[in-house]
Amino acid sequence: MKIIDAHQHYWHYNQSEYDWIDDSMKVLQQDFLPSHYKEEMKDNNIYGSVVVQARQSDQETKWLLDLADHNEHILGIVGWIDLKSKNLEHQLKEYKTSTKLKGFRHVIHDELDIDFMLDPQFINGLLLLNEYNYTYDLLIKSEHLENTIRLIEQLPKMKLVIDHIAKPNIKKKEWDTWAIYLKKISNDYPHVYCKISGIVTEADWYNWKEEELIEYIKYVIDIFGPSRVMFGTDWPVCQVASKVNKIIELCNKTIYKNNHKIQYKLFNYNASLFYSL
Repeated sequence: MKIIDAHQHYWHYNQSEYDWIDDSMKVLQQDFLPSHYKEEMKDNNIYGSVVVQARQSDQETKWLLDLADHNEHILGIVGWIDLKSKNLEHQLKEYKTSTKLKGFRHVIHDELDIDFMLDPQFINGLLLLNEYNYTYDLLIKSEHLENTIRLIEQLPKMKLVIDHIAKPNIKKKEWDTWAIYLKKISNDYPHVYCKISGIVTEADWYNWKEEELIEYIKYVIDIFGPSRVMFGTDWPVCQVASKVNKIIELCNKTIYKNNHKIQYKLFNYNASLFYSL
């Protein structure tokens, strides 16, 4: 089966623009470009991917779109845009000629204000994105889930996906609050999807155990169902804790008796449907 990687990144590394890559992530302090990723594709039966922003700038979106124009394996781009900008609609009109631009994302979990996502300007920006048929990736942590519910209630028709299963602190065995709120979202809001991605980086990078990660993956598949989850490698960030083949193996071990229908949805169909690839 050919895999669609629903979540990966590219960058020309420099410290000033990627200051989130600190010295604990030295393996990431280098360029990661399509030429590097193609080795992962070959080794892991990946035929295409959705590339997600790693910088919060219009320049990032335009650079990724240029990469997409020159690399067929890039099936879609999740860029960045200032949702509070007075020029938002003008920008969206300009972007409509870029058929590979599928949606946008903001690093919500780095905002100091826990209520950032509930700002009326931010929400109005999301409503405008929806009018232009763009999706939105919610990059949050478990402490943002309560506000995420309030946000989702105001976006009843928008295609939303929670990145990295909302980043529970697996290393510290966080579960209860994360599980309760995520289950409420999965039950009450059928237009919200969840990415099974970025999990190894929330565990102990050097001593994580298969069984603990499988418990989280299984829970997410159980509550969202096989039709609202999608697989992402989170390459190259995943490399601080694991290799791509191991992450794929973890997901396959989670799926009961390697159910081919569920595998196809998780690794291919759902991403294609959500992002209109």
